[in-house]
Amino acid sequence: MTDPIYAVGDIHGHLDQLDRALSLIEADGGSGAQIVFLGDLVDRGPDSRGVIERLMQGQAAGRSWQVLRGNHDDMFRRVLSEGAVHNARIKSGLLWPHPRIGGLATLASYGVTVEEGAAAADLCAAARAAVPSEHLAFLDGLPRRIEREELLFVHAGIRPGVPLKAQDAEDLIWIRDPFLTDPRPHPWLVVHGHTALEHPQHFGNRVDLDGGGGYGRPVHPAVFEGRDCWLLTDTGRVPLTP
Repeated sequence: MTDPIYAVGDIHGHLDQLDRALSLIEADGGSGAQIVFLGDLVDRGPDSRGVIERLMQGQAAGRSWQVLRGNHDDMFRRVLSEGAVHNARIKSGLLWPHPRIGGLATLASYGVTVEEGAAAADLCAAARAAVPSEHLAFLDGLPRRIEREELLFVHAGIRPGVPLKAQDAEDLIWIRDPFLTDPRPHPWLVVHGHTALEHPQHFGNRVDLDGGGGYGRPVHPAVFEGRDCWLLTDTGRVPLTP
């Protein structure tokens, strides 16, 4: 029998939702449960710092936790390492500090208060001064994909029909179409977040676990045994099927 593996969708700075998800997972699989966090740890919610610290603490304690890089995590990393607040993949042209992107909420969790229209250089300098170097190192080390037998965990998705080793690294954290609209089977069941839904859904060839945590909706942990998937709730497992 395949060992169960758990997954947690986009957290977006909601430490209370992360702790609830961890509690549900521990109740189902114990403290040694294998967990993959699908990225977008930061932005929008009130405690991005606390989310990063909780995950770092769990890994340091030897928990079987693997954390993927999401596009928001990468934007935050680039603010700290490159002084960049713009990303060409954001079609609206909005900058990282804009409320819809949520960067100022991330800075606030580190005790940094700046105006939305502040100069990028000033904002980035304030961020570098406030964010511990260990947090930047953590963000720098996040992988973009994790393959586990019949499952592929990735933040955003993959380019259909392209071998895994040939995938564009940016697609793995940013792609929507044609990944979301392609119904053909992939070599794995792709487990992802990034595209917020009202509730996680199974699409046959992929499972989207982003239930809208960045917009105040619950963060939904799931468990996989082979390709079979269940959401974890206060009353136990609920099958998630196509």
